[in-house]
Amino acid sequence: MPHRTELYEDPPSACLPIVYSPDYNITFMGLEKLHPFDAGKWGKVINFLKEEKLIADDFIVQAREATDEDLLVVHTRRYLNKLKWSFVVATITEIPPVAFLPNFVVQRKVLKPLRTQTGGTIMAGKLAVDRGWAINVGGGFHHCSSDKGGGFCAYADITLAIKFLFERVQGVSKATIIDLDAHQGNGHERDFMDDHRVYIMDAYNRYIYPGDGFAKRAIKRKVELEWGTEDTEYLQKVHTHVEGALNELKPDIIVYNAGTDILDGDPLGGLAISPQGIVKRDEVVFKAARSRRIPILMVTSGGYQKRTARIIADSILNLHNLGLIDKELATSGAGNPKVEQMIRDSVKDLTNLSLQ
Repeated sequence: MPHRTELYEDPPSACLPIVYSPDYNITFMGLEKLHPFDAGKWGKVINFLKEEKLIADDFIVQAREATDEDLLVVHTRRYLNKLKWSFVVATITEIPPVAFLPNFVVQRKVLKPLRTQTGGTIMAGKLAVDRGWAINVGGGFHHCSSDKGGGFCAYADITLAIKFLFERVQGVSKATIIDLDAHQGNGHERDFMDDHRVYIMDAYNRYIYPGDGFAKRAIKRKVELEWGTEDTEYLQKVHTHVEGALNELKPDIIVYNAGTDILDGDPLGGLAISPQGIVKRDEVVFKAARSRRIPILMVTSGGYQKRTARIIADSILNLHNLGLIDKELATSGAGNPKVEQMIRDSVKDLTNLSLQ
């Protein structure tokens, strides 16, 4: 019997399935500046979307912090206890001075934001199934598995979102992860290594962190990219392999890890994709999902330049302008393929009855 969780409580129907909380942002005496990550990028994305009048505070879903009980759906108690040691968190987040802070400060200033983003991803999983699509403006901690963190990822939010759906939502028994961050998503790969319900496509720079050969065995569709890969080759590969992955297996949910560290000039990604290329990439993935009526959950993952927030906002605006995410679909439930299938099945049953 699954535990009771606040993360699956239905938000007001007027809300767009865009999940965020001001608690996502990490700010503490400038320590966050010691990592190349822009630890305030999530709030900046939201501010850009407000400026463009796509959203207002009352019309987005407020993320809630994942509790220990929520996290234990995937994580081991031993791993969660390790996070009570500041030096462990310093290693995972790659911010060495964190090791010297009292752990209660680390919990409040570093781990709480990451737990809130993790709660946001779990919430967005259910929203995607209910509304047809959902975007968590944070999350995408794809280097964390059930018993090991790393690469700025302390909680396995992708694994958690999928496991929650499998356990709690009827009709969700197959998931596809499309991981297009510049780095290999070794966390969810290790978690789903022998789980045939989960199909993983991963496109990444083959030469950079984490180079996890064991985890690669879980990838069903592996796209290994060279240093400096540019738009034309990249978009062609993304299109071919996203279509191929979804034709090979039609899942009940797509989790799309939309890292922007593929951007040209990113200090860690080593690829050379333009801002327009990133917007087009997200469009390709959403078109593939929406045309097949598969619910899609997007998380924003890595991206280490100041201009990243603007690009994420531009991409969400583009998806909205193209009708790939829209308010009517989201709020009416008409975007829910399960609901539509039920309606189609009912019509078929009635037709069959009248023919008998």
